[in-house]
Amino acid sequence: MSLSPTLQDKLDNLPAKPGVYQFIDKTGKIIYVGKAKVLRNRVRSYFQEARPLDPKTLRLVSRVANLEVIVTDSEMEALILEMNLIKEYKPRYNVNLKDDKSFPYIRVTNELFPRIFPTRRIVKDGSQYFGPYTDVGQMRALLKTVKRIFPIRSCNYHFTPEIIARKKYKLCLDYYIKKCDGPCEGLVSAEEYAKVVQQVVNFINGRDRLVVNEMKEKMQTLAEKRLYEQAAKLRDRIRFIEDFQYKQKVVTEDLTDRDIVAVALEDEDAAGAVFKVRDGKIIGRQHYYLNGVFGEKYENVVAAFAKQFYLKADFIPEEIHLPAEIPEMEEIQSWLENRRGGPVKLVTPKLGEKAKLVEMCAKNARLLLQELQLQKMQAKLKIPHSVAALQRDLRLEKPPRRIECFDISNIQGTDPVAAMVTFEDGRPKKSDYRKFKIRSKQTPDDFAMMAEAVERRYSGSLSQKMPLPDLILVDGGKGQLNTALGILQKLNLQIPLAALAKRLDEVFVPGTPDPQNIPKTSSGIKLLQQLRDEAHRFGVTFHRSLRTKRTTTSELDSIAGIGAAKRNALIKFFGAVEGVRNASVDELILVQGITENLAQKIWEHFHTVKDEAAARQMAVQQADEERIDGVME
Repeated sequence: MSLSPTLQDKLDNLPAKPGVYQFIDKTGKIIYVGKAKVLRNRVRSYFQEARPLDPKTLRLVSRVANLEVIVTDSEMEALILEMNLIKEYKPRYNVNLKDDKSFPYIRVTNELFPRIFPTRRIVKDGSQYFGPYTDVGQMRALLKTVKRIFPIRSCNYHFTPEIIARKKYKLCLDYYIKKCDGPCEGLVSAEEYAKVVQQVVNFINGRDRLVVNEMKEKMQTLAEKRLYEQAAKLRDRIRFIEDFQYKQKVVTEDLTDRDIVAVALEDEDAAGAVFKVRDGKIIGRQHYYLNGVFGEKYENVVAAFAKQFYLKADFIPEEIHLPAEIPEMEEIQSWLENRRGGPVKLVTPKLGEKAKLVEMCAKNARLLLQELQLQKMQAKLKIPHSVAALQRDLRLEKPPRRIECFDISNIQGTDPVAAMVTFEDGRPKKSDYRKFKIRSKQTPDDFAMMAEAVERRYSGSLSQKMPLPDLILVDGGKGQLNTALGILQKLNLQIPLAALAKRLDEVFVPGTPDPQNIPKTSSGIKLLQQLRDEAHRFGVTFHRSLRTKRTTTSELDSIAGIGAAKRNALIKFFGAVEGVRNASVDELILVQGITENLAQKIWEHFHTVKDEAAARQMAVQQADEERIDGVME
């Protein structure tokens, strides 16, 4: 395996300590993050030719241009750092949860009298966040229940003790319909309100039984003090919670808090589901889709999903049931115990009630995966409006989902190039863009140049590597259209063809002398204009690069002893060829790789050419004077 000297040097000097390694590609992008008990052994194993690698790892290793390592004091630190780096950089070859920034959270604000509401933006101000909720309907139903049961304020005022003392705000409707206890008027203390908020937090976390027990104790105390009206309020809240509990499905008599985790995996798609079981009832489900799973073992995908899910989970239960034994089980369990501040058991049940729960969660994960695959299939089948409009405007048999557009770029025949851009479903597919240096013509002949470009695209190796388009568009009028048509007939290809003329954006098709009658507001013609403009931009950019390269390097390339490296060094040192032309021999010697003899050659080249040009001009002038003198005589 051929490695760059820099990468080989880093491999030779890896520390024999725990830590995290990052593989980096030639663009400087992190493409993989991993952890190791011994960095030296783990990282070097990727580059040993004797070690068999799966296809995904082979692709990964082939793209590694550099690596960075971070040494840690323990495997636990390496595990946490690895998860955080994966979350931050989303490397291409790691298993990643798909972006969940759009999922909402329930926020409990950090205020004297906290508010509780949904949000999609996390503000680090001490507020508590619960979620994210992948099922928005479930979150709304939960909040609706919270507002029905608990007297939590819904106003947006920011209360302070001074504001409450001045009674700046008046009681709103919520107070009169018994949905708020009136903190704005000081009718409830901050301590009592905080207890209610804590009950809401326990309720959101599924600790309904704990909330009911606390309320019953307080209700009993109020009844003993003959505060029957307040006790009746608590009685009603207890009934609401019990009604809510009755609607939830009881799945176990064991009251241990636990999560049921399952993952469904097929080809390059995966879905992970987590059922939250609190007080023996399923209180909710969260699910995510994963990418980067192709070629990964099932247990590795389960481990990656569990690590990334619990990295940002708001609550860690006592038990987590997994569908398979995962790598790093002990390290993950220790990390979860540190997060929870108590014992956590990772269990892989095989029989009984708990195994049935895992299977039920797995069925849900498979349904989610099927839904994802169906959505992807529907997206492929769905025809964009602009493509359907173009099919209608040009009366094509099938929608032009793949369109290739050709454009010619040159100035008076110099540096002629052709550009081909590809759109799929109305969007640019830049990986299928192609550019051609025109070989057959150096004089202005757009028709011949177009013929060469079209023939080179649809014959030879390109015709084997790329699929044929549903429509070919050429930039120009009837002349370019007929030229392209002749090439397609020569190659026995029957592909719909159109031309877009620059003058009035008229569209021509074979077999009709007049332009097509297409409304200027049609999204179909706008798609053709977008294709034409993109092909023109791509071709002009390529043409300019060739012209710049020719004008800036031709003179230096003609000097014996000047190769690409020395030419680039001279351009970099002096800024342009003109700077090299005006430099003295002593200044040329300062450039790395330029010897005194070569500097003398460079100086003589520019100045000899200059002197010869001046001599030729003088000779022409003298000849003109002699001719004029002869005429006068």
